[in-house]
Amino acid sequence: MPEFSRRRFLTIFAAAGALATAPFTVKAQHPVQTWKGVAMGSAASISLSHPNADEILSRATRELERLENIFSLYREHSTLAQLNRDGVIDAPPFEFLECLGLCGTINRASGGLFDPTVQSLWHLYAQSYSQGQAPEASSIRKALSRTGWDKVVIDRNQVSFKVQNMAMTLNGIAQGYVADRIARLLREDGLNNVLINTGEFTALGGHPDGKDWPVSIDTGMRLRKEKVMLRDNALATSLPNGTFFDQAGLVGHILDPRTGYPAKARPKAVSVTAARAAVADGVSTSICLMNDGEADKFLAQFPSTKMV
Repeated sequence: MPEFSRRRFLTIFAAAGALATAPFTVKAQHPVQTWKGVAMGSAASISLSHPNADEILSRATRELERLENIFSLYREHSTLAQLNRDGVIDAPPFEFLECLGLCGTINRASGGLFDPTVQSLWHLYAQSYSQGQAPEASSIRKALSRTGWDKVVIDRNQVSFKVQNMAMTLNGIAQGYVADRIARLLREDGLNNVLINTGEFTALGGHPDGKDWPVSIDTGMRLRKEKVMLRDNALATSLPNGTFFDQAGLVGHILDPRTGYPAKARPKAVSVTAARAAVADGVSTSICLMNDGEADKFLAQFPSTKMV
């Protein structure tokens, strides 16, 4: 699940329409100011109302950059890229360990459906379809032998793979985790009434005008356009058919770690709210591989979560 993959057709408009880079006046004491850019390969923004907004946004974007150097799949020297290249990483950053701990929790709760080690499978599909053909069944079986969360060894001093040529992607959870970390940074500074968008959303408090933050999701495929109101919670969306491996648009990018084949349970977008964006992110990704009954039992294990 590479960084652009789940949202190639996902356009998100927040704060009562697309957030402009210029401040707009509301009932708050200070105008809402928004930084817009890119984080974890997705369109990103941070909106807040504060007399020192420029300084706060600058500090938040520096933290975004630091976190991307941990979680990016495509930055050569990121922690994740080093693990994938060398099969081991010594003295991993705390944030990396914390995110992997949450991965383990969601992996167990989902019966193994949430599995960041599917990157070898993803690479196989991408390479095969770039050559105009589906991967052979034998190649899928070989790639599956290099997947499995039980093949990842984690302690505070080292993270390693038990099997050679394994690879991990955190794109099913890292965007949400990064949003949570930025929220934590701003909360510790005493801020409230902030909306953070890293491809997934986290709201600290509500909108400065006293109302909730309105976040409208448009998949670009006329599947859903309803508005979700956020206040002190988070929202994540996964779209199984947001990106396709094949030119015909038939082979979606979310792969089932049980079979090695693309998800079939849910062709439509899955949106989940939760207290933490990382939880919403991982849960929404997992549900793409579940039927309704399985999703209900899975959600019950995370009391703060809700499909919207």
